[in-house]
Amino acid sequence: MDGISDVAVGVKRGSDELSMYNSPISDMSSISDGASNGSDNKKPRVEEAPPSRVLHIRKLPNEASDTEVIALGLPFGKVTNILTLKGKNQAFLEMGTEEAAITMVNYYATVNPHIRNVPVIIQYSNHKELKTDAGNQRTQAVLQAVSAVQASGSPSSDVQEVLAAASSPVLRIIIDNMFYPVTLDVLQQIFSKFGTVMKIITFTKNNQFQALLQFSDPVNAQHAKLALDGQNIYNSCCTLRIDFSKLVNLNVKYNNDKSRDYTRPELPAGDGQPSLDHAVAAAFSKDSNSLLGKIPGALNPLSAAAAAAAAAGRVALAGQAGSSGVLLVSNLNEEMVTPQSLFTLFGVYGDVQRVKILYNKKDSALIQMSDANQAQLAMSHLNGQKMYGKIIRVTLSKHQTVALPRDGLDDQGLTKDYANSPLHRFKKPGSKNFQNIFPPSATLHLSNIPPDVTEDDLRLLFSNAGGTVKAFKFFQDRKMALIQMSTVEEAIQALIDLHNYNMGGNQHLRVSFSKSTI
Repeated sequence: MDGISDVAVGVKRGSDELSMYNSPISDMSSISDGASNGSDNKKPRVEEAPPSRVLHIRKLPNEASDTEVIALGLPFGKVTNILTLKGKNQAFLEMGTEEAAITMVNYYATVNPHIRNVPVIIQYSNHKELKTDAGNQRTQAVLQAVSAVQASGSPSSDVQEVLAAASSPVLRIIIDNMFYPVTLDVLQQIFSKFGTVMKIITFTKNNQFQALLQFSDPVNAQHAKLALDGQNIYNSCCTLRIDFSKLVNLNVKYNNDKSRDYTRPELPAGDGQPSLDHAVAAAFSKDSNSLLGKIPGALNPLSAAAAAAAAAGRVALAGQAGSSGVLLVSNLNEEMVTPQSLFTLFGVYGDVQRVKILYNKKDSALIQMSDANQAQLAMSHLNGQKMYGKIIRVTLSKHQTVALPRDGLDDQGLTKDYANSPLHRFKKPGSKNFQNIFPPSATLHLSNIPPDVTEDDLRLLFSNAGGTVKAFKFFQDRKMALIQMSTVEEAIQALIDLHNYNMGGNQHLRVSFSKSTI
């Protein structure tokens, strides 16, 4: 290739870098280790500079980025600083040790270094360190990201991925252990602490809630990833897993609860999607602290009221509900409802501690969940659902606890204490149940199915619960299955009747709502 003969690794020019640090770094554009890019062939080669951990790189192509220059040094050790002189097609690269720099120079003496198919020249600099300021935030963010990956002992391919993505303002976000709903608005509130969030797209892939989030600048994406990756949005759950996306721009067509372009509030909501309230739209550009408060480099758990606001979308963002873990459920079918049926249904969304059907108003009940977040979650999913033919209403109660009847007082079995129930779904930390919380649906997920139970057995069982089975599908191991009822109300009834049903041999069927269809 033309120009390869110009590679003079380890040779230093006589005009080396001048008195580079006698002036502020902002004057660096006038500094070089030698002649500008076009005049190298006009000056005679002079004596070699002694080894230094600072290297001088010349003949860079005009469009070369900091990340490409850093990539030259990564195979040899930690890169601790970089200074590029764009107008002169040159850069200074500081390695973590002099040994790393020597190895790098020796290697490139035998293998010609290229950036964008253009041969470049690498030499020792007369400087022993780079004393740049932190003015170039983007470069510093790249160096921080690379250092973090190297410190973790990850393979060099991971470091290369960081570099490749370092110029992208788009993050890919996966939520692990999604016990409580995470909405687009929650993500915007969290990530806006690190810069201007321009666009968000949310979706479900491989049964996981994911999002693509675009900042106005790649450096904001860098800082957000470094600060938030691995953090929990709520206590002990909803863990953020953050990577850079290969995309550099998101194409958002609709503003609704699944996607948002904050730069274009006039976009339509799209078919079948709720449009945005004007007050909410007006608040897009404001950095509201109502949900998450300040994030000092990490997350604070959301308050219960704010969680409800985000999860249900039915409460003002500021969240005016109380922080009680007790729910008031009204418009119940008093001929059919029992504490056990309420325990089973509400237990899909949290660990029910106590249930009290009101003695003088048997179409109403108090349900005490184990914490306020679970109460909010149950309210957001069950309010307005049909149970025993009636649409139930679920609100937060002013009571802080559900009182047990006084000793010796017979309340006709209307109050039950479930604090020590073995049927709590969420008592075990890290349980898979935390990841499988979905709104009531016509499709139910069945598990713990004995090996001798057939599809016909299960179809008959669920038909006898008073519904019509529309579809059925075993999973490959036949320990789990999906069963689809004709309506959500039938599925709710089947779950109440058949969760923990003894299938024989002391194997109890487990039933939950599914987001899948058959």
